[in-house]
Amino acid sequence: MPLCMGCMQEIGEQTVCPSCGFDNTEQQQAPFLPYGTVLANRYIVGVGLDTNGESTRYLGFDKQTGDVVIVCEFLPYGLFNRGEGETELRVNYEDRLTFNKIKDDFIGYYSVLSELRELSALMNVHNIFEENNTAYVIEENEDLIPFEEYVQRSGGSLEWDIARPLFMPVISALEALHKRGVGHYAVSPKNMYITAQGKIKISGFATENERKRGTALKSQLYSGAAAPEQYEDNFPLDDITDIYGFCATLFYSLTGRLPKSAPERLVDSRLLMSTNTVKRLPPHVVSALANGLQVERENRITDFDELRSQLSVAHTAKAIQDEISRTASMNLSQTAGAQRNRSGGSRAPIVIISAVVTALILGVVGFFWLKTNPMAGLFGGDTAVTQAPTEATEWTGPTVPNFLNMTYADAVKAVENDASIKIMQSYTDEYSDEYPEGVVMAQYPPAGSKITPDDAEMGVSVSLTISKGAQMRELPDIEGMELEKASADIAAQGLLGTVEYQYSDKYNEGIVIGYKDKSVGETVEYGTNIVLIVSRGKEPVESDEE
Repeated sequence: MPLCMGCMQEIGEQTVCPSCGFDNTEQQQAPFLPYGTVLANRYIVGVGLDTNGESTRYLGFDKQTGDVVIVCEFLPYGLFNRGEGETELRVNYEDRLTFNKIKDDFIGYYSVLSELRELSALMNVHNIFEENNTAYVIEENEDLIPFEEYVQRSGGSLEWDIARPLFMPVISALEALHKRGVGHYAVSPKNMYITAQGKIKISGFATENERKRGTALKSQLYSGAAAPEQYEDNFPLDDITDIYGFCATLFYSLTGRLPKSAPERLVDSRLLMSTNTVKRLPPHVVSALANGLQVERENRITDFDELRSQLSVAHTAKAIQDEISRTASMNLSQTAGAQRNRSGGSRAPIVIISAVVTALILGVVGFFWLKTNPMAGLFGGDTAVTQAPTEATEWTGPTVPNFLNMTYADAVKAVENDASIKIMQSYTDEYSDEYPEGVVMAQYPPAGSKITPDDAEMGVSVSLTISKGAQMRELPDIEGMELEKASADIAAQGLLGTVEYQYSDKYNEGIVIGYKDKSVGETVEYGTNIVLIVSRGKEPVESDEE
C-alpha cells in the first residue's frame, strides 16, 4: 500500500495526503535521498527533518515492524557528491581518508548510544549499517514536544521543583556517555524534547568533529549553550564542556533565556537574572549555575558527581549539619552518664538546640552567600538584584519570518534566496477552526526569533504545520448531481467517498440520490468515509411473454 512520504500513513492512490496534507508529487532535492528510497531492504526513507554538517535525519518506515522510525544518514558537508535522484555517495578522491575516518567515528559514536538504551534521556538506537558508500542509524520515533515550546507553554520559565526531576536524568545520561569516551557537546534547548510521559529526551547527537571549530566538518554550535573552548580550533572537548551546555540549558529553563554567547561572555562574563527569579530559586541552585557557567575552564565544575552534588538540596546545609551532629555527639558522650542519673536520659533539649543553631547558621550563610557568591555580577552594592537590561540589549539583527497563513509553496518561495532559513513541513496532524485548510497554522521557531551569526551560518530549520482545516465537516447537498461533481464536493470537504448503486424512478443512471445513513448538513470528522447512493436508472421490468 503506498505511503505518504510526509507522515508514513497509507494514502492509496491519492497524491496529497488526507492526514498531513503533504504533496507526494514533490521531489526531495539532492544531496538528500529521494523519497521512497529503501535501505537494507527494510527501511523506506521519507521527508528530511533536519541536517547538520555531519548527518541528516529523515522520517522513515520500517517494513518489518510497521513502525515509523527516524533514519539518520552520515552526510558530511563538503566531502561528497550526490546527484538528483541518486542514492550512492561519490567521495572526492582527495577527501576519501578524511571521509572514512569521520565515518568510523560516526559509527563508533552511535554504537555507544545503542548500548545505553536503559537511560531514559537518550534516544533509542535500533540499528546501524553501511550502504550507499555511507552509514545509517535507525532511531526510535516518539511523540515529542520541543523543550522551548514546553517552557513557553509553562509561562516562559520553570520552577526549580519542576526542572529538577527533568534534568537529573540528563546528568546521568551525559555521565554515562563520557564514561564510554564520547560526549554530546550540543546540550541546548533546541536539542531537548519532552515525551508524552513528561520526561526529557536529548537529541542533536553528533561526533566531536561537528561540535568544535577547526575540523574537516562545518561545525554546528548553539549560541549561548556552546562552551568557550568549542570556538577554539581543535580544542579537546570533555565532560567540563558538556557541563557548560547543561548549565546553560538549565539556566534557560529557569529564566526563560540563554546566557550570552561564549565569545560575548569572554568580554563580559556576568550572568544577569531578574529579581523575581533570584528570589524564587534556592541559593544552592544559583550557585551551581554560576560554577557550571564559568568561562574559564579551571574555575568550572569539573565532573558530573560534583554537578549533581551542587544541585542537591542538601549541598549547602550538609557540611553545617555534619558539624552540628559531630559536636552534639561529642557533648552527648561526655555528659550521657550524668544526664541519665539526673533526668532519665532525655535528649530533647540537645535536638532543639541543634535545630536552632542550624537555623541561625543557615541564615548567616545565606547572608554571606548573597555577598560572596560566584554570581556576584548579579548583585549591586546592596542586596538589590541588577535587572537584565532588556531594553538596552533588544535584538536588532535578523529574525525568523512570519509564515502564518501562507501556503507551504509560498513559504518556500519567500525564502528561496535566503540561505539562513531552511523550510521543513511538520508531519503531525493538526486541525484548526481559525486557519483554512492548506495554509500554515503554526511554525517553530516562532516568527521574530533571533537568528544569530552561528544560526545563519548553518541555516535555521523552520518547521511549518499546515492546517487541515476544521476537524468537523458539514456534508454538502449532493442530491441530483452527477457522480463526478458530487465526489469533488465531498473531497473538497476532506472526506473520502465510496459508492453504492440502486435503482431509482426519480434519477437517471449516474446521478447521486443521496447519502447512505447520513443527511445533508450533518457534521462528520475530517477523513470520514462517506457512502454515496448513485442511481442505476429505472429498474428493468420483466416481460410476461412466454
